[in-house]
Amino acid sequence: MEIAPERIDPWLLGFVDRHGTTDWAATPEQVVVTAADGASATFEVPFPPLAVHPEDPYGSLAAHAAADRRVGVLLVRLGGYAAGVFEGSTLVESKIGSRLVHGRNAAGGTSQHRFARRRDAQVKVALRAAADLAVRILVPVAGSLDAVVLGGDRRAATAVLADARLAALRPLAVPRLLDVPDPRLRVLRETPKLFRSVRITIVDPA
Repeated sequence: MEIAPERIDPWLLGFVDRHGTTDWAATPEQVVVTAADGASATFEVPFPPLAVHPEDPYGSLAAHAAADRRVGVLLVRLGGYAAGVFEGSTLVESKIGSRLVHGRNAAGGTSQHRFARRRDAQVKVALRAAADLAVRILVPVAGSLDAVVLGGDRRAATAVLADARLAALRPLAVPRLLDVPDPRLRVLRETPKLFRSVRITIVDPA
């Protein structure tokens, strides 16, 4: 399951109520909470690494997750793309674009080969345009970003990030890919709900 950072403490209180007293162990990437009845909850740290503070409950996970960050977002699907800069959950700069990419054709023969070549050319143009947008919106502010979040189609987003002009963004990219529909301004504005969320894996008692 995934929850907002502000819900971590209430969720853990409920976990204790349901399963009994807990122990926890934290690393920069995850926090594992184990209850008296054998239940466990593993929290994936958003925007790792977590600076673990042993004296704070759960290694200060809630404070880390709720911190405001300056985040660059790049959403890519074939035919559509969006880039934005967020201060916390506020979108402060953005640009949306699109390029025509035809769907796959099931017909065979020579026409199929021509169609495939035309579609491959359209894909290259679309990915290049998405990279151009990232160069315009994200690269100039790369030095001020805490992280870069990718979303959309993994193959397309990875191909765009591989553009040599985006080298400054690659070390900032977080592992999680946002599952979003075709990039639109509305979709881009909603991404903080996704990239700020905390993923929990729950294992019930045997």
